[in-house]
Amino acid sequence: MSVPEPARRSRLRRIAIDLTPLRVSRDFRLLYFAGFVSALGVQVARTAIYIQVFDLTRSTVAVGMIGLTGFVALVLGTLIGSGFIDAHDRRTTLAWTQVALMAASALLVIGATMDRSGLWLVFMANAIMAFTSAIDGPARQAMIPRLVGTRLLPSAVTLNQVAWQTVSIVGPAVGGVVIAVTGGYALPYWFNLVTYGALLLAALAMHPMPPERAERVVRGRRAVTEGLGFVRRNRLIQSTFVIDLIAMIFGLPVALFPVIAISQFHRGAAVVGLLFAAPSVGALLQAVASGWAKHVVRQGVAVLWSVAGWGAAIAAFGLVGTRLWLALLLLAVAGAADVISAIFRSTIMQVTTPDHLRGRVGALFTLVVTGGPRLGDFEAGVVAQAFSPTISVVTGGLACIVGAGVVAAVYPELRRYRAEVAG
Repeated sequence: MSVPEPARRSRLRRIAIDLTPLRVSRDFRLLYFAGFVSALGVQVARTAIYIQVFDLTRSTVAVGMIGLTGFVALVLGTLIGSGFIDAHDRRTTLAWTQVALMAASALLVIGATMDRSGLWLVFMANAIMAFTSAIDGPARQAMIPRLVGTRLLPSAVTLNQVAWQTVSIVGPAVGGVVIAVTGGYALPYWFNLVTYGALLLAALAMHPMPPERAERVVRGRRAVTEGLGFVRRNRLIQSTFVIDLIAMIFGLPVALFPVIAISQFHRGAAVVGLLFAAPSVGALLQAVASGWAKHVVRQGVAVLWSVAGWGAAIAAFGLVGTRLWLALLLLAVAGAADVISAIFRSTIMQVTTPDHLRGRVGALFTLVVTGGPRLGDFEAGVVAQAFSPTISVVTGGLACIVGAGVVAAVYPELRRYRAEVAG
């Protein structure tokens, strides 16, 4: 029996991504599309950094150091930046961070013209970008609830995931191909520098977003302490931080992609780009079909299962041997699981945090989300050096599965969380 047309349209609306936030908010549209352009440049440059460092050193530990130095800078940026994010106009903060990021990109361009002696510039630029992202990311995150409202937050977060996963596919692929064709790194870094300009222009075109009048304006060390205290008292938010750290530190082996491409698949820079892009292919497909996300009540349970699924797919990826097609498929499955976790973790954090604390809590969230992968780079590189890339990948994936179970037991708040969903 055929399904009536109204019922079919209703099912499609439930599955398809919700574009309402883009329709209702001009400033969200500016932030969204400019952020897309900027993130594309970031992904192109990120791929180039990994390939350049491995090409010059042939060391997985050196590649892992990209993550470690970035993490240290990210921590410093969080401690310093979270003291004023909530006390100043978030649009102004966004504009100035783009200027700093453009300066860091200029250092990468200079480093690309040098041989191994220019590595210090690459590490310095990477650290500056990490430091600045600890301010830039939270400022952007804290804008969204005021631009679209809390009921549309899952839809807005899903749209951001679609944009991020799209650039995570296109960026590494473009970066890998450009490096393979040109044999150099300057062009990817120039592209990154120019694309930061899109977000700078968008910030200048947006309406001001000063602290709300009802808020207590707290600055400096007291502001940082207040943000840390809120997270320390809120075990639900703690649980989302902990489970993401487990997933990213142990289950994200991107630092090994350059060596896996050469030693396991016997290919070059183009395959490195494919490995980087594969998780985002799965994540993008999942995000595009995640209109259902706004109806999910037990969002914490969805986070737990998605992290376990991510770990299982990563562990399986480590056992594929020379079958590149299967490796790419499993990375795509992992990405599909990860995007579900990302949507609901971000939604839980934004909804349960008061607006006057969103910048500071968002800074800690950014530290976790972007710091975890950087620690993961170092962990994966060290384990691979001590044992092998295969052991590093497989044990990391299994650790994610175990970690999800431990978080479920230690933080019942996550299992019990019930969201207020859109009708």
